[in-house]
Amino acid sequence: MVTEAGITPARLEWRSDDLGNVVPISLDFDDVYYSLVDGLAESRYVFIEQNHLPERFTKLWSNDAQNNTFTIAELGFGTGLNFLATWQVWHTIASQQASKTLSPRLHFISFEKHPLTLTDLARSLKPWTDKDPTLVPLIARLLDCYPVLVAGCHRLNLSETVTLDLWLGDAGENLTKLAGDGRINAWYLDGFAPKVNETLWATHIFKQMAKLSATRATVSTFSCAGVVKRGLMDAGFEISKVKGFGRKREMLTGVYSEFPNSSKKPRPNPPLTKEREQINLWHRKNFSHVAVIGSGISGLVSAWALAQRGMKVTLLDKTAPLAEASGNPRAVLAPKMTPIAHVSEHLHSIGYLYAVRFYQEINTLSSQLVFEQTGVLDLLTKANVNVSQIADYPDKMATTLSTENAQKLLGLNEQDLSVVLSENLFLPQGGLVNPQALADVVIKHDNIQYRQFEVLTIQETVRGVVLKGRESELKADAVVICSAHASHKLDARIFDFRKIRGQLSWFAPTSEQLKQLPNLPLKFGGYCSPFTPSIGDETLNSVTPNVPHFLFGASFVRNDLSTDIQANEHASNMQKVLDALPELQTVLDDALQSNQLYARVGIRAQTPDYHPVVGKVDEAGKVWTMSGMGSKGFAFAPLCSEVLADLMLGNVPAVSGEMVARLSPHRKTLQTSLNHTR
Repeated sequence: MVTEAGITPARLEWRSDDLGNVVPISLDFDDVYYSLVDGLAESRYVFIEQNHLPERFTKLWSNDAQNNTFTIAELGFGTGLNFLATWQVWHTIASQQASKTLSPRLHFISFEKHPLTLTDLARSLKPWTDKDPTLVPLIARLLDCYPVLVAGCHRLNLSETVTLDLWLGDAGENLTKLAGDGRINAWYLDGFAPKVNETLWATHIFKQMAKLSATRATVSTFSCAGVVKRGLMDAGFEISKVKGFGRKREMLTGVYSEFPNSSKKPRPNPPLTKEREQINLWHRKNFSHVAVIGSGISGLVSAWALAQRGMKVTLLDKTAPLAEASGNPRAVLAPKMTPIAHVSEHLHSIGYLYAVRFYQEINTLSSQLVFEQTGVLDLLTKANVNVSQIADYPDKMATTLSTENAQKLLGLNEQDLSVVLSENLFLPQGGLVNPQALADVVIKHDNIQYRQFEVLTIQETVRGVVLKGRESELKADAVVICSAHASHKLDARIFDFRKIRGQLSWFAPTSEQLKQLPNLPLKFGGYCSPFTPSIGDETLNSVTPNVPHFLFGASFVRNDLSTDIQANEHASNMQKVLDALPELQTVLDDALQSNQLYARVGIRAQTPDYHPVVGKVDEAGKVWTMSGMGSKGFAFAPLCSEVLADLMLGNVPAVSGEMVARLSPHRKTLQTSLNHTR
């Protein structure tokens, strides 16, 4: 449960260190963020050298394991200097291994209650760009990806092999949220000194560290306080005092041993049954080839997440990429907001923030614009928040606009919209996703092979799975079923989703009509938006490249699996727009009467609790699924694919254990079949 309303950024003053650099000092804790002797040298000595990271990183490239992740957890992200120094070492060693085929990964998990603002972070890191030019691109990348300061975990995939999970909020609470089978290999304890911030050095912190530590995990800290020494020892760390950095005489290092300096011996594990032994061996097996069934948004981003981790992925579809519900000409990316006290466990919010970063990164890999960050205006017709609650959010994520500014933004200057726009929510990071452009990038990934292949049955074997088609079969180490409402037919253990027919309408307005339409995405009981198709979009839908279009919809019809275009659903889609903006009556009537309207129909898969299904289907870990996205696939799927990949490969996911359970294929809310006649 979230106990704080939001995140309070760090309050700073600035002071010169011994080198003449202007460095930050915390006003809240009256303590320095790092040594005034030389902060960068301190990071390298206290955390990198004392955890023996150069040697340990180098050994990773000699390990034959395909999934070879080194995980570091840090208490106190601060200015990010420890992370940057670690990334720098990782990058240097990785560049020396360029001829190797294996690509180990660095997973850095950091906790911060009072993060620096982006402006303060940039200022605090400026001295180190001058001191060490090789840090410049790393700092620039971190600043470019730095998240909105709201509570929860923010996953930043900073390079192909480096991931930073930045957990904002109370570290004691967030440590208990870490889920999955992943374990911490090294700990950085870098909170403010125990005498000014005792909560970050409490007994429950050390106990949770022990629960999360891998065998022989290391720890280092600048502090030599008695409370730190006793806490680490009681938690199972064998500690040592070594020479401190700069003016500090001593510091602590340690190794997790579970039973240090004790006559206690661990109890032997109970004997394994043959079946259990086979399951455990399978979990230690590294996937090298994974089949993904379905090439809608869930299948595309699942394939991408696994391929990015070095897996060979065969992406299968019985028809073609985006042939089903994910193939609309554009998808509007905007969350359903929640009061900020719930944001860290709200999939709409954390999924949306990650999706924005994901699509922005995909943009850099595409010749077409995958994500157009237009901003989205929500009229709060169906909302869980009001204007006063929106004020709790950072403006970069969500804000409200004056009626005058909202009307200017929409470009509807001739109409009187004072009533319509009296309450609104503006999402500056929202926008439009081009599914076709996204699919083009994904399918071109070096580790992804697309095949048109209709899977009829899935057979689990000792070595993996066999997917059988009409005339051929495909073998893989594991399979991920991303077939939306058809997933249940492939594996009856997957929930039989509610089927929702959705028809989206669009037309190409004349230049005069275009002036009468809103010029950015708008949410109400439905949604509408202008868009300009890219070259290639016409292969998927009836659109004309480089000509402005306007879309609106979508219908919501339960238990109707037909995909024929229905005139009455054009009309209902239009009525949703007119209920929000009656001023558009003339232009939409003209489009309808002149037979200008085009449409696409898709069948969405929905769960009773409106959360997707992500995780392991079978006990042995050979069959997985990511499905049931409803109408939120483009917002949910990028983060859910990260969760899926982490669970499959035994890493720490970027969501809480509570969220993992909420997404589980075996959760209680899915134990009773839906009555599809309702």
